Amino acid sequence: MFVNRRSVTIEWGDCDPAGIVFFPRYFAMFDASTAHLFAAALGYDKFALRKRFGIVGFPIVDTSARFIIPSRYGETVTIETTISRFGRSSFGVAHKLLRGEDLAIEAAETRVWAAADPSDPDRIRGVPIPAEVIEALSIS
Repeated sequence: MFVNRRSVTIEWGDCDPAGIVFFPRYFAMFDASTAHLFAAALGYDKFALRKRFGIVGFPIVDTSARFIIPSRYGETVTIETTISRFGRSSFGVAHKLLRGEDLAIEAAETRVWAAADPSDPDRIRGVPIPAEVIEALSIS
């Protein structure tokens, strides 16, 4: 599968009073990393991706993380993001956050390729993931 790597510098606002990253901030970093993965593989930012494929986005329906090593203000970490599986309308995303060569966090998400529900425009529903998307993200 296609892997995207990005460097992230831990900012003051990411940290709790103990000076380590407040855990919900990691999930925001991982959400951004998923968008970066799609942009790197397909060449579309999230807004262009929504327009190109007629979706509202790809919301998270499940997430988990294993925290191994804390990150602190001023450190630069690397987030590696890849797709772990494809379903009809859902897909798994795997993130590894590295401090240098050390694995600091392993995280997983389940997301749904979602569009407006034609029978109720106030709702969304999962729709099939286009072959173009699967192909681009499946390249090693």
